[in-house]
Amino acid sequence: MISEIEYKSSQEIKIFQEEKLQELLAYLEEKSTYYQRVFQKQKIDISEIKTLEDLTKFPVTTKEDLHKYNDDFICVPQSEIIDYVTTSGTTGSPVFFGLSDKDLDRLAYNEALSFACSGVTKVDTIQLMTTIDRRFLAGLAYFLGARKLGAGIIRVGAGIPELQWDSINKFKPSYLIAVPSFLLKLIEYAENNEIDINSSSVKGVICIGEPLKNQDFSDNTLSKKIKKKWNIELYSTYASTEMSTAFAECKFQQGGHLHPELIIVEILNDDNQPVKEGEEGEIVITTLGVETIPLLRFKTGDVVKAHYDSCKCGRNTLRLGPVIGRKKQMIKYKGTTIYPPAMFNLLNDFSEIENYIIELDKNEVGMDNITIKLGTRAASEDLMKRLKDHIRAKLRVLPSIVILSIDDVNKLKFPGINRKPILFVDKRT
Repeated sequence: MISEIEYKSSQEIKIFQEEKLQELLAYLEEKSTYYQRVFQKQKIDISEIKTLEDLTKFPVTTKEDLHKYNDDFICVPQSEIIDYVTTSGTTGSPVFFGLSDKDLDRLAYNEALSFACSGVTKVDTIQLMTTIDRRFLAGLAYFLGARKLGAGIIRVGAGIPELQWDSINKFKPSYLIAVPSFLLKLIEYAENNEIDINSSSVKGVICIGEPLKNQDFSDNTLSKKIKKKWNIELYSTYASTEMSTAFAECKFQQGGHLHPELIIVEILNDDNQPVKEGEEGEIVITTLGVETIPLLRFKTGDVVKAHYDSCKCGRNTLRLGPVIGRKKQMIKYKGTTIYPPAMFNLLNDFSEIENYIIELDKNEVGMDNITIKLGTRAASEDLMKRLKDHIRAKLRVLPSIVILSIDDVNKLKFPGINRKPILFVDKRT
């Protein structure tokens, strides 16, 4: 399955998206209570919007807007909403998203394209190691995408290495969909139970939720740890509920490819203006083809670098590099700017560390204070010294480090009914 527009020239892609933008604006003006209000307040005549550059004439849409005016974004009658989902609430309260029948078709098309981009075909079988319930959009997207592509799918769900290996051995999947750090648990289980992982049917993993690459697209520590034991391909992805769109790597693994028919991307600075090519900025998206809750210039909160050169695979679409961090999670610590993923990578360098969570709060004088809580069965003065030296060398500053039991850290990582492990907690507000 391919999308012909992805192989067109950059100029042809731009013209194509500008036509799609016209359709979206007309739809918002007719159907969206929220954007009707915005257009009126800003005195915007949508007939004057002709190019992608004209997008800067619109104000951005924030997560706070979506949370405060959630119902005003809905563009279809409730009777046409087929599926109900909520965001994961990574930086705040979850937001409701409904999907119409058309939205589900679009979701299936998006994920089928993304699978195909990473080399999955209809002759493959995929093992799903994430939840498809609890109002989680991603699990549903994977199932619908596999069905659209014609591939088989095994809905095992999250966790339970024994069940995962039982399914791998029984059904012989060629691809897995998993959080990368869980692959280490699969490897550990295999080693403890005399399973030869490299003779299994698995040849690749579609990875979600955690970074696998450095900014130059080389493997980060987590990726190296997995590949050292398991000879498989690891494909990074980037997606969110608000986008209903995924950015997936091709076989050359040089960033997630844009699907031009589904989404428009801007990379903006703190003043909501486009950054220069090669500079990092916040991903701001405009959805195309979404019926129930379409979004115009929505600020994702994720900071990345975009790549605009043609890929060796022949696609000429924008590619997104690894997420550098979340805008709201930027930490100013002793004069140094730090994003949590930088600390995750450092902690992953130590095989003795079983799990961890990073907490951010304010100290007695109102400055940011970082505490790393880690679980290990090998606590020692030598480990602490090596860890502190490593962190100082890489970050130039040293946060507080507290050693807890592995179970206690897991309780912090999986509070309540959370669908995803929490690695970073901001207690500043």
